[in-house]
Amino acid sequence: MQSVPSAHFPIYRPRRLRQRELLRVLVQESHLRAEQLILPLFVVEGEDRKVPVKSMPGVFQLSIDNLIKEVRSAISMGVKSILLFGIPVSKDDRGSEAYSSEGITQKAIRALRKEFKNLIIITDVCLCEYTNHGHCGMLKKNDRNEVIVDNDSTLELLAQTALSHIQAGADIVAPSDMMDGRVRAIRTKLDENGYQNAVIMSYAAKFASSFYGPFRDAADSAPQFGDRRAYQMNPANGDEALREVQMDIEEGADIVMVKPGLPYLDILYRVKETFKYPTAAYMVSGEYAMIKAAGLNGWIDEERVMYEAHLSMVRAGADLIITYAAKELCQMLIS
Repeated sequence: MQSVPSAHFPIYRPRRLRQRELLRVLVQESHLRAEQLILPLFVVEGEDRKVPVKSMPGVFQLSIDNLIKEVRSAISMGVKSILLFGIPVSKDDRGSEAYSSEGITQKAIRALRKEFKNLIIITDVCLCEYTNHGHCGMLKKNDRNEVIVDNDSTLELLAQTALSHIQAGADIVAPSDMMDGRVRAIRTKLDENGYQNAVIMSYAAKFASSFYGPFRDAADSAPQFGDRRAYQMNPANGDEALREVQMDIEEGADIVMVKPGLPYLDILYRVKETFKYPTAAYMVSGEYAMIKAAGLNGWIDEERVMYEAHLSMVRAGADLIITYAAKELCQMLIS
């Protein structure tokens, strides 16, 4: 709308509000807060293990003793929530360690809950880290004798995994597998076992993205054959994302997620505007690694770019952001 000068309505001069830092902050529309940030962490078996992920500076595979130290450090910096990924020693075709009460994730949850009463513990619910083939579900052959992921037989295993996490002390379970109907299966399993108040944060619009490479190094979860395009979303599709989100809400999701973040800000905006639901975005490993790499090379001001990238997600509609930069962002926010 064009501004029309008059005696009563002078031309808007936005630079008046940009003169000083205090004025700029006073009228700032979007704000990044420490409470919005969720730190992903990778836990492995053993003791005194802290294995750096080469493609993700500052990210490590941690044994439970070092995981506790890392969480204590993160809390001291202002982090209030974590997202836990377990990496087992042994894998099989059913991903049995995913839903074992003595699995690495379940043991880590119990150890964290004992140490940190007020920490929000979110757990990834998927089979890819636990299967020897690296796919997110059970396999079968179709009528063309091709090996595919069997959506329906996977649902019960995902539900068992989610239940085992909640029983161990998790606050929120986050199914990331993209099987159709998994939110309903998990919600039913939790309700039937008396966990009606357990929260589900669904990876509702998870795209088959090229930005996941470093994560697969960190979680040891790369598929041994093929890829995940048969069950993760086509990056070209926006309307489909809204249908996926609606389905998960109807099945019982409490929080919905868009993943990745920066390449899908349009999807994030549409999801928030359409459903008005608590909405998360995930700054995935490739996004984080690119900013880190450019910063290490001196090509960008890493701190300012990292902050701006996350602020853009808030502006697009994110209530929560899962980010490997949670600790450093919290430090920026209090400095």
